[in-house]
Amino acid sequence: MPLALAQRHPTPPDPRMDASSKLTGAPPAPTSQCRAYALRFISGKYQGGEFPIYPEKPIVVGRSSDLDMVLVEDMVSRRHARIAYSGDQITIEDLGSTNGTFVNGEKVKKARLKEGDRVLIGTSILKVIAVDQNAPPQGMDAKQNLENVAAARRTSQVRTMSGSLEEVPLPDLLQLFGTSKKNGVLVLRTEDDVGRIYLRKGNVYYATINDSDDVPPVKACYRMLTWEQGSFDLDPPDDRQFSEEVDLTVAEILMEGMRQLDEFNRLKEGLPALTAKIGVSQPLIPPLRDLSPDELDVLQMAHNYGTISQVLQKSQATDLQTATILQKLFKANYLEVR
Repeated sequence: MPLALAQRHPTPPDPRMDASSKLTGAPPAPTSQCRAYALRFISGKYQGGEFPIYPEKPIVVGRSSDLDMVLVEDMVSRRHARIAYSGDQITIEDLGSTNGTFVNGEKVKKARLKEGDRVLIGTSILKVIAVDQNAPPQGMDAKQNLENVAAARRTSQVRTMSGSLEEVPLPDLLQLFGTSKKNGVLVLRTEDDVGRIYLRKGNVYYATINDSDDVPPVKACYRMLTWEQGSFDLDPPDDRQFSEEVDLTVAEILMEGMRQLDEFNRLKEGLPALTAKIGVSQPLIPPLRDLSPDELDVLQMAHNYGTISQVLQKSQATDLQTATILQKLFKANYLEVR
């Protein structure tokens, strides 16, 4: 509490302030009138660390060692941003940083924060979380805690920017990286697959799943949008040249990808299970001449591979386009479930 305020409003010592908080200078636990919040690092070199947000105690974030929250990395300015909790509002203000401050994927000068919001500063993603206001203060101050987290991660040689898709869903990640114009390879790992999305100045120029050329890059991006569990890493840029490079903004990927995903999920309800055995109807009554070349291709894949999941995998068209054709072939009795 500032000295001037303490003189105007003298209060008895807070019994919740224990010996450790007196030694570290940490503020007392907030009263019941204020909700308690913290910033949790969910990606970056400080991942796993938390920094409490105290009422009427602004946090200045930057690279300079004399600030409240010190983030030692090149993309963070010496005085980068200021976070304040006053009344019932938490606000963040960019202090003229070189690389900007982002909230939920949007670059901001000043913005209000609420629980669940994600803030990108440098390569660190911080999430605003509610904490137990009655929890005892930590045995060390938050600044030292972050330094210890960073030291532990350096020892374990963890990548600079990593995290879980449960904490930061892929659409949010892409929006953050697109707005901040990141370069590099976003690597996604699930139990069964490894996906890579190649970024150049925030735009997607290639994508692959399991390093296979079977799935075109745009289709691979759309499919990865369905991945909800797993981990991610932002690797350095890759200098390889790809024959099928694309140049799509994150906004274009998300807008069309989410639209197709919604339509595909509705369409899937009218199809057999993805693992169901399928094949050409016996006998085949409707004439093949009534089918378009794309429809004949899907019919041939159904004959060759025998399940809807394999047809979707092998088809060069998007999952939505392929599922639309499959639905027509079943309704017209070109295909049957076996």
